[in-house]
Amino acid sequence: MAIRIGILGYGNLGKGVECALKHNPDMELAAVFTRREPQSLHILTKGVPVYHVDKASSMKDAIDVMILCGGSATDLPVQTPEFVRLFNVVDSFDTHAKIPEHFDSVDKAAKESGHVGLISAGWDPGMFSLNRLYANAVLPGGHDYTFWGKGVSQGHSDAIRRIKGVKDARQYTIPVEKALEAVRSGSNPQLSTRQKHTRECFVVAEEDADLAEIEKEIVNMPNYFADYDTTVHFISEEELQRDHRGIPHGGFVIRTGKTGWNDENSHVVEYSLKLDSNPEFTASVIAAYARAVYRLNQEGHSGCRTVFDIAPAYLSALDGSQLRKHLL
Repeated sequence: MAIRIGILGYGNLGKGVECALKHNPDMELAAVFTRREPQSLHILTKGVPVYHVDKASSMKDAIDVMILCGGSATDLPVQTPEFVRLFNVVDSFDTHAKIPEHFDSVDKAAKESGHVGLISAGWDPGMFSLNRLYANAVLPGGHDYTFWGKGVSQGHSDAIRRIKGVKDARQYTIPVEKALEAVRSGSNPQLSTRQKHTRECFVVAEEDADLAEIEKEIVNMPNYFADYDTTVHFISEEELQRDHRGIPHGGFVIRTGKTGWNDENSHVVEYSLKLDSNPEFTASVIAAYARAVYRLNQEGHSGCRTVFDIAPAYLSALDGSQLRKHLL
């Protein structure tokens, strides 16, 4: 029987999850939940119902894993602990500084309800996190570097859109090329947050909005912009749609280290992503972890998990013998 998936939130990420499920034959979309009027949504999968989020609690027996597609700024800190009481869940919480407290909150609710909640699935946190862990384990005496972009950050763009007076926004994270070159050279530079990236924001403001106040709130926003050189451009809605419609992203995880009795040999491990669609790739990662969450719960597990806690075989639709034959 296919794993029955629910999607909560039908923005860019929710649409990406719907597309990802099409490519995973062992999963099926059971329902989409929204805070909007259900009849206003036109989803791609024929025959699948759309409900208001208030109906979710009545669907406990119809959904194996609920994928939460809200934003990290205000949605997921509330939604994930709430919905893990009803379902097994996966979210893409990406506020790195707040992951420990989010984990504790979800873990408590998940253990009380007997469900599994996996948080922070995606590519960073997520796939990049795994590559940091693997490289740290292999080269224990080394240095870690992570660069994001150039690309649109969904979480940061969403955080800007929550500001009073903002109609729409796109935020680009841009690696500082000089810093990237220094890391790849193996020179192990000491780089501050500000030295590694810049942030560029394109904002459509509401009519009569206080532009100076919006810019001030953006550049001083903790966990998002305060630690970076941030540029804010106010543009028209037409310009945003014309020039910033796509959602590309990517980045690099680099670990440098040495081996040998006297550290005579140097090594650079680099993992990179170049993504045409940030939300669609993130959604594809989430779908794989939804499979793992379902399997863990079927085995009787409960509580919160991160990507660090999931054995790779749990992500794949292939069984162990197939994995050993084709991928090992």
